[in-house]
Amino acid sequence: MSNVVRAAGLVIYRQVAGKTEYLLLQASYPPYHWTPPKGHVDPGEDEWTAALRETKEEANLDRTQYTVHEDCHETLYYQAKRKAKSVKYWLAKLNNPDDVKLSHEHQSWKWAELEETVKTADYKEMEDLFRKFAAYIAKL
Repeated sequence: MSNVVRAAGLVIYRQVAGKTEYLLLQASYPPYHWTPPKGHVDPGEDEWTAALRETKEEANLDRTQYTVHEDCHETLYYQAKRKAKSVKYWLAKLNNPDDVKLSHEHQSWKWAELEETVKTADYKEMEDLFRKFAAYIAKL
């Protein structure tokens, strides 16, 4: 596993007017993909710490602004730039549906309902992740 590039993040959602919406950030580099806030696990760091740090760096949301469903998480495994990659995501609800401040790593962001989210995220692994998390939210 040591040759696997590790990353972590949070799937942030909010509930507004009876709708559940997910936060997506658009990368500022080609192919300008859309993902939840996430980033690489630094040396000596675990996935949990990286997920919280990256969410703060990328979306300017700190731990007091959301509630993590610690029992709802998933690790995706895929190839990126010809390297094996793992990304662990936890589900987190934004406590107050305020705006998100972008980092320099992203050129845009949006809130989207499930069907738009899975189309925008554009990868089967991400679709499966969002659908699993949506089913969890539906049972709350």
